[in-house]
Amino acid sequence: MSDDIQILPREVKQRLDSGARMLLVDIRQDWEHKTCRIEGATLVPMETLASQLALFEAAEEIVLYCHHGVRSLNAALMLRQQGIPARSMSGGIARWSEEIDPSVPKY
Repeated sequence: MSDDIQILPREVKQRLDSGARMLLVDIRQDWEHKTCRIEGATLVPMETLASQLALFEAAEEIVLYCHHGVRSLNAALMLRQQGIPARSMSGGIARWSEEIDPSVPKY
């Protein structure tokens, strides 16, 4: 596994705050996204990723997240096999809620 496939929530926050043109992708289910989300993220449920590859082509930087980081890591690996340099946010939205924005509900 590539060492750069995961990115910490604080690094994502720093990149977003610095104005990076990042495509932040929530790969959870619709109900999970409705429960809590990171502002500005695009919902692309994991099972639809393969049919949404065109969405990623123009992105300069792609970070995926899920609940705890397992699904997004698998999705990043799958996208990398397609030549798309995606990364997974370590710990998912649960870690984001703990370390970055406690107003994001936990579930």
